[in-house]
Amino acid sequence: MRTVTFLVLEGVDKGRVFRDLAVPVTIGREEGNALRLNDERVSRYHAKIQAEDGDILLTDLDSTNGTRVNGAAVQIRRLRPGDQVAIGRSMLLFGTMEEIAARKAAVVPAAGGAGAQTVRADELAAAGRLAVAARAAEGEPAGRSWTAFDDAVPPLPHKLSPAQAARLAEIFDYLHRGLTSAVENIDANEDGTEIRIGFAEWQTIQAVQMLLARYGRTVAEPEG
Repeated sequence: MRTVTFLVLEGVDKGRVFRDLAVPVTIGREEGNALRLNDERVSRYHAKIQAEDGDILLTDLDSTNGTRVNGAAVQIRRLRPGDQVAIGRSMLLFGTMEEIAARKAAVVPAAGGAGAQTVRADELAAAGRLAVAARAAEGEPAGRSWTAFDDAVPPLPHKLSPAQAARLAEIFDYLHRGLTSAVENIDANEDGTEIRIGFAEWQTIQAVQMLLARYGRTVAEPEG
């Protein structure tokens, strides 16, 4: 029996893992869905995941706000580990870490040789602009652009114990090393207005995003 795993990267359910769901699977906000999202922009029965001829297929079930895979609007699409599925205000990462690592090893030639798959930064930015425009058309405030150089940066907690400070520093260092490894080999054009990022680096950034989502949920909802 084929199973699928999704991690919620963005949205109300950020950090949740829907692990080893037996296909077919429906995604929506109604209780009858195996992958249920607490998202008002998600239709009651929004999308379906099924297996056919060895492939995992995603089909939009004529949802109100549509479905996107890696930034592109889709009606039906074959999913591969590492793909990002946008449904409402939620972003889902498809596949387990083992499946994503196996795909990375299969599609990225050694030493970044010819034929390496790349994701163009301008295409990702365009997808982001389309998402912002779609949310604005639906009446959602655009909000401020993300920046690390203004008063919106959240402050660190004060009066941590030495053990807590050491653990927090270890987490920050681990995530920083991941991002550093992802951006150190970015290929930019001559005037620096466009970059290309390799598939392996893109997957590293997604892994950091996944860890941050999981850490955030663990802090908000500690076990025991």
